[in-house]
Amino acid sequence: MGLILALIMGGIMGWLASKVMNRDAQMGIFWNVVVGCIGSVLGRFLFGGLIGRGSLRADAFDPLTLLTSFLGAVVLLAIVNLVQRGRAR
Repeated sequence: MGLILALIMGGIMGWLASKVMNRDAQMGIFWNVVVGCIGSVLGRFLFGGLIGRGSLRADAFDPLTLLTSFLGAVVLLAIVNLVQRGRAR
């Protein structure tokens, strides 16, 4: 059940991050889930000490965990923009 919640919340966080970074038209549901889940891991690595230590799989509805995963997904999409276009949006 925790894995299913992590995939659903990862998809939502990836979708929100793609809306913020203006990449929603280029991404589908699968890539939103991938970006959200990888962004959660990246956010926990980068911001875990500052914001909190929750994980998307264990604490899917904790506000600090959601903030961490959202920020990680935004950072991941910014890195993708830098690689693909040579600039961040």
